[in-house]
Amino acid sequence: MTDPQRNAPQHFVLAGATLSDGRTLDIRIDGGIVAELGSRLDPRGATRVDAVGLIALPGLVDLHTHLREPGGEGAETVRTGSQAAAVGGFTAVNAMANTSPVADTASVVEQVLALGDAAGYATVRPIGAVSKGLAGEHLADIGAMARSRARVRVFSDDGMCVSDPLLMRRALEYIKTFDGVLAQHAQDPRLTEGAQLNEGAVSAELGLAGWPAVAEEAIIARDVLLAQHTGARLHVCHISTAGSVEVLRWAKSRGIRVTAEVTPHHLLLTDRLAEGYDARYKVNPPLRTDSDVAAVRAGLADGTIDIVATDHAPHSADSKHCEWSAAANGMVGLESALSVVHETMVETGLLDWAGVERVLSVTPARIGDVRGHGEPIAEGSAPEITLYDPAARHEFGTSDLAGKSRNSPYLGRSLPGRVIATFHHGYATVLDGRLVELESGAVRG
Repeated sequence: MTDPQRNAPQHFVLAGATLSDGRTLDIRIDGGIVAELGSRLDPRGATRVDAVGLIALPGLVDLHTHLREPGGEGAETVRTGSQAAAVGGFTAVNAMANTSPVADTASVVEQVLALGDAAGYATVRPIGAVSKGLAGEHLADIGAMARSRARVRVFSDDGMCVSDPLLMRRALEYIKTFDGVLAQHAQDPRLTEGAQLNEGAVSAELGLAGWPAVAEEAIIARDVLLAQHTGARLHVCHISTAGSVEVLRWAKSRGIRVTAEVTPHHLLLTDRLAEGYDARYKVNPPLRTDSDVAAVRAGLADGTIDIVATDHAPHSADSKHCEWSAAANGMVGLESALSVVHETMVETGLLDWAGVERVLSVTPARIGDVRGHGEPIAEGSAPEITLYDPAARHEFGTSDLAGKSRNSPYLGRSLPGRVIATFHHGYATVLDGRLVELESGAVRG
């Protein structure tokens, strides 16, 4: 971990912040380190941040982010994506491998790591591809990526399913040797050929080819058995169906080493939104039904689903402002994730703020081995902190988006809460809800 660097040290007192366990205290940060925790701390020599009524969470960690660089800089870059992360309260993101060139070699993952360090807004951990070129035929250079300066520990062909069971088995066996984790995009390709929308009443009404729930559930069932056979760690990306929750519940009851994530949009939105053919709602896996939404919420609440991950997927305007069948899959989600979790899980009584801390910070940091994140705010640490105002409510608009792309499904929607400040490695990246301009490489973690 590289020490933070600034031309001038920063000093803050976060006055009256409420921790997730309900305790209220002041947090004094001097030169990037928590110098003191207490009450009514002397703010002299420091910038006082009024945190009364604000929730202080360990910085959020996203295990599933598409930053597009290298190759897709028209939609997002590592810098703009990590700025979007900071505005959303995230201090660490794991960058998916479906770039151009694909992150299937040590040189590419080290490039992504260097770009994240240079930007300074969040810790950027590259995810390595499972297969060369995401083609699903030959294993990528997994060992070299794991040994590289990027120290890759999560591998995924996200966007493509590792559908070959033998390749999946070999990948699990290899990644197990250094206790890495394979993050699977569960989608049987033969069952979803030409699919445009969740298979059900809405797809039938609209005349769109259906993406059946069983195409997700069958791959998860196969893969948890392979994980059991190999003893390796499996992580299932973007769970979206009630059946998937049941398969996961069965696997965990047998002690299989499987974890899983759900996206904010699968916690809130349903396939009914596709009735207007608005391609902002086109995503993979697709938005499902009300019963599926209820099931994934319950699964997250009871721990069957371990974490929330954004699947932040920026696209150019041309890729979304077109007919449904031609539109790209995906939504941006970093800036809105905490508000959506607040609405779907806290306001419904399914999670308290300690639960939010668990699913958006502590557990994703543990699964991805993102060191220095998801930890309690403690004296002597270089803290990762998100200050969140749960009493705020606002209409989400383009001004809330800090990344390059505008393909958010929440534009014009009223959402609760607002991120007021973000501290990455002890330095402010967001203050008063606004991005702080950093010099290149100012903060590294």
